[in-house]
Amino acid sequence: MRSSNSKKFSDPTFSLSASSDWKIFIMSETEDNDSLEMDSDADEERDLEMTDLVDSKAQPACRSEPEASKVPKASFNGNPDSLFFNDGKRRIDYILVYEDESKNGSTKKGSVMRRRKRRREFFEGNLMTEGTELEVTQSVTDEKLFFVKLHIPFNVLCHYAEILHIKLPIKHNDLVPQSSAHNCISKHFYPDEDIIRREPDFFTAPFRKDLLNHFQLKEREGLDLFTPAMRSRMAFYILSRAAYDVKGDVRKFGITKLLAGGVYKAAYPLHDCRFNVKSKEENCPNERFLLYSEWAHPKNFYKMQPLDLIRKYFGEKIGIYFAWLGFYTFMLFLAAAFGLGCFIYGFKTRESSTWRYCISIVIYNADVMDLLTYDHFMLTVDIGSKEVCDPEIGGKIIMCPQCDKDCPYWRLNSTCESSKKLCIFDNFGTLVFAVFMSVWVTLFLEFWKRYQAKLEHDWDTVEFLQQEEQPRPEYEARCFYERFSPVTQTMEKVPYTSCGKCMRVCCGIGTVLFWILLIVASVVGVIVYRLAMFITFSTSLRSDLNRKELEPFREYITPQMATSITASIISVVIIMILNNLYEKVAIWITDFELPRTKTEYENSLTLKMFLFQFVNFYSSCFYIAFFKGKMVGYPGRPVYWLGAFRNEECDPGSCLTELTTQLAIIMTGKAIWNNIQEVLLPWLKNVLFRHCTQVGSDKVIPRWEQDYQLQPVGELGLFYEYLEMVIQFGFVTLFVASFPLAPLLALFNNLFEIRVDGWKFTTQFRRIVPEKAQDIGAWQPILQGVAILAVVTNGAIIAFTSDMIPRLVYYWALSVSPYADGSNHTMAGFINSSLSVFSIQDFSNSSKPREEITPAWFNNITTCRYRDFRNPPGHYNQYEFSIYYWHVIAAKLAFMIVVEHIVYFTKFMLSYMIPDVPEALKEQIRRERFLTQDILHQTRITHFKELIKPISEKLQGDVEGKEAEFTELDNLI
Repeated sequence: MRSSNSKKFSDPTFSLSASSDWKIFIMSETEDNDSLEMDSDADEERDLEMTDLVDSKAQPACRSEPEASKVPKASFNGNPDSLFFNDGKRRIDYILVYEDESKNGSTKKGSVMRRRKRRREFFEGNLMTEGTELEVTQSVTDEKLFFVKLHIPFNVLCHYAEILHIKLPIKHNDLVPQSSAHNCISKHFYPDEDIIRREPDFFTAPFRKDLLNHFQLKEREGLDLFTPAMRSRMAFYILSRAAYDVKGDVRKFGITKLLAGGVYKAAYPLHDCRFNVKSKEENCPNERFLLYSEWAHPKNFYKMQPLDLIRKYFGEKIGIYFAWLGFYTFMLFLAAAFGLGCFIYGFKTRESSTWRYCISIVIYNADVMDLLTYDHFMLTVDIGSKEVCDPEIGGKIIMCPQCDKDCPYWRLNSTCESSKKLCIFDNFGTLVFAVFMSVWVTLFLEFWKRYQAKLEHDWDTVEFLQQEEQPRPEYEARCFYERFSPVTQTMEKVPYTSCGKCMRVCCGIGTVLFWILLIVASVVGVIVYRLAMFITFSTSLRSDLNRKELEPFREYITPQMATSITASIISVVIIMILNNLYEKVAIWITDFELPRTKTEYENSLTLKMFLFQFVNFYSSCFYIAFFKGKMVGYPGRPVYWLGAFRNEECDPGSCLTELTTQLAIIMTGKAIWNNIQEVLLPWLKNVLFRHCTQVGSDKVIPRWEQDYQLQPVGELGLFYEYLEMVIQFGFVTLFVASFPLAPLLALFNNLFEIRVDGWKFTTQFRRIVPEKAQDIGAWQPILQGVAILAVVTNGAIIAFTSDMIPRLVYYWALSVSPYADGSNHTMAGFINSSLSVFSIQDFSNSSKPREEITPAWFNNITTCRYRDFRNPPGHYNQYEFSIYYWHVIAAKLAFMIVVEHIVYFTKFMLSYMIPDVPEALKEQIRRERFLTQDILHQTRITHFKELIKPISEKLQGDVEGKEAEFTELDNLI
């Protein structure tokens, strides 16, 4: 960047002065918030004196303070769709909005008003010195508002295009594109090409002024050399580096700082027309109208996205987001179809599935209890294999209370409906689907990298990070120290020493860990709520449901279900509250770390925010899946949490149903809340703003004022759009073994999300500043990390949360000799093995149910059952883990190891066999590089010939003169 600027100063063809190096100033954007609103000039001077302590040698050379310049004023010409100055020739590249506080009866002190006006005039003077042209127009609806229109002349555009390494066409692409199955299918869903024409394909090269003739290809075809998006990007680059205050060696700069301090109320590039009406201007491309009618409107949900037009209008950063979202949604079709098939299979076989509970009842009586021997406890009266819901079977199995004193005994058939629901999700199809999703996520990531490589080439971002990205102004402003650069072999300016950088990183890590612990504390609070409310629901809910009018709901509403639903709702509320608080903290930490480039800043912020959001959104699901019901002890000796609350137990079926409920509530609640924030709130704000500013007015509103009435894009830009989808991606992959319908819900949401985001950016938000982006940034390794973790979580859910492994162990090992009398594998008797026996007389006084809550049907019953694999009373190791327990544990560990290794090996082989860059694209990149080098080589030769032409002509003339003299001499001789 330094070399580019020094070239500008030495270039005699460039008419501007040395002011372009204003982009380096010694003042942090975050350091001066208070000084913008000081109560007196004395406070401001004191602040400046403190800033002057910075070593002046560390500051870059800069010209002297310019005089404030007056901006030409012009009245509105009555054309509501105009994108030009009043002369109709100079295009508006950016709009600045300020308020004349002297006209609104402001109560602010005069010094604050004068300081704002001085800074604004100084800033605008610097912009005009840079070569930009300004024109100010008063608002037609509010006489206090003024709109400053900014135009960048062609020679200034050429200069900054060279600084930013903007790539422009040099030659038509002469390579024949290869057709693919995807292209053959997608072309039928692409918007009408007569309406949205595909962008012509060019070979491109970074712009250079000395090669201007080679970049006139677009102009020869009737197109502008620089698109409006390019012009807006260069305008923002100038605005972010122009000074607004200079005193001594202290320089303050940047439009972002002026917006934060109230000097300007808004700054934005213009939309090119109204979204629902075509512009009548001849030079207006009506791209906004096309995007709304052919892309953002909900009627286009089945169409392919016009990515080239999105990229052209909003920039590469927005384009790559919609490309990723569209590709993710496209891949979800396969996952959703497979998941729906798995769900239908579970639903159809829920009554006849071999995985359901097949009961062989063990009847205990007083005579058997008196014997107190293990052999007698194994005596059974087999009444056949029947359903859990059968009142003659499941209704006679008495289950132990699940809390101390306040929970009654209950019959197994009270979980009839939850057992049916469990069979829908806990079946062999779930195992197949979990393995399939592990392969699907690998295919998704690998094919996305190939598609992304194609977009990088088509959109000229292949070498963006290495060549184009400039340091952030905030970084340049804090470059106080020097260090030796191993790349340039010179001393370079840096904002901190190695020790200072370590301190900043440690501070950031400590703050993130503190907030993660805060989330863990909130999860602990929800767990305490679960434990407390389960006791309440166990007493009140059961008595309420015994009322005759509520009897039909008895099978559907259980204490476990009521606790799960209310706790899930509370979790969603806590997630949203902590999310809003942490956002400000994460931004402050990242600002403090002072990353060098915008990409580094966004990647650092993304990682911090995702770590927080990961714990915030997934902690409750991890608790239900892997911790709840795992360490509960047994009825006579339960485990107490925090010494006061008895640990939660799962339903007799397992915690899988509750995990499914948690996922469904969080995914649905999150989608509804996000749509309210993304659709309803911006729309209401815009409607109210227009109503307040245009009430009783029938005036024609200019283009810049129409855009001012729209909502500004948030400080984090696309961050929350990516975060929403990545969190959803986690739900689709991490816990899919418990909820096969998650991909289908995600698919429906994304089909809607694409159009909602497009509608929002096109109609409700001001036009975002176009930015370059090579890829999806830090989200790519995050997605890869989630994909790797998904193999572990789904394997653990199947092994440790569902009943699949215990059933397999019973079916293949314990249902036959020597553990059983039969020789045929069967599930008969599984319930007997999965529910252990407890003697009621072994209850302690602190946990025995109170007599007043004991059901009337509980007569002369001496034992109850609980979910575990323990030895029965009377055994020499009574209530200790049985041999069945260790068989199951060994099988679970073996399953985890074998399945994980198979899946990881498959993922590795797929990653290895699918190249990140298609071979045809590699050829095209090599062709483009060859062509660019050839043009540059020919240009250097031409330039060298032009340089030596005067010398060669002079030498040729001298030689010809000498030859004439020799000829004349020969003639004389």
